[in-house]
Amino acid sequence: MELDQLRYFLQVAERGNFTRAAEDLAISQPALSRSIQKLEEELGQPVFERKARSVSLTDAGTLLQARAQQVLTILEDTKAEITDDGESGRVRVGAIPTIAPYFLPDVLRQFSEEFPKATLIVQENTTDHLIKSCTQGEIDLAILALPIPAKYLEVEELFDEELFLVLPPDHPLAEKTSIRLSDVEPLPFVLLDEAHCLSDNIVSFCRQRSFQPVSVEKTSQLAMVQELVSLSHGVSMIPAMAKNIDQCDRRVYRSFTGRRPSRTIAVAWNPYRFQSRLINAFRQQLRRTKQP
Repeated sequence: MELDQLRYFLQVAERGNFTRAAEDLAISQPALSRSIQKLEEELGQPVFERKARSVSLTDAGTLLQARAQQVLTILEDTKAEITDDGESGRVRVGAIPTIAPYFLPDVLRQFSEEFPKATLIVQENTTDHLIKSCTQGEIDLAILALPIPAKYLEVEELFDEELFLVLPPDHPLAEKTSIRLSDVEPLPFVLLDEAHCLSDNIVSFCRQRSFQPVSVEKTSQLAMVQELVSLSHGVSMIPAMAKNIDQCDRRVYRSFTGRRPSRTIAVAWNPYRFQSRLINAFRQQLRRTKQP
């Protein structure tokens, strides 16, 4: 049984399809099929149940998947620990889209200046995908907003940031010196779609104040939320880190009076994986970097 066979097997299991797995692995489908067939011959039973356009794991395949992940994890961690010199190596960082473009650039720049031999790999994705990647060891650190629904990850809070009301400049509320949450209760909202936790933060805050924001439009990009607000499609709440770099004069930002909506930014990692000196140094950099 070869390591490449295990990697190929895990990719097919992940994708549920030989063609897509072969594309991901940059090998031909016949070569991938031969590798899996050889693996099954060695085990004496099939690891996949073949269907017309997909495959699913057999009982043997389910057991092999868990063991193969353990084997590859042990080997990767062993190599990382042996070669850990505190200066070279890689750090794989994941961040949600409402954090990555606003908070990470300064962090990456400062870390690269201090550790020029290090390789930084950045992945931007939604919370669910990053938690899965962090749990499986595909990334070393995930920068997320609380709550983080993963009991096997270590979580450290970094900072809290305010969520600002964003309005078109000609909106009646833009002239008010004091804006209460009740002022926006009857207004239409533009929100990110359900895959993004920022919408959960906004809706949860509003529900705690006994009202449900009415979403008239949803999008997958925070920048599009801002543009739709500029076009008077509705109002929204935007994190401070995005507000602070927004130079557009077609929208204005206002704080709420009383208890202000906010979110907590945190870093998560898998404590069962080897934590190199570079990974620990990157966490230190996250702690030192001020909120944008």
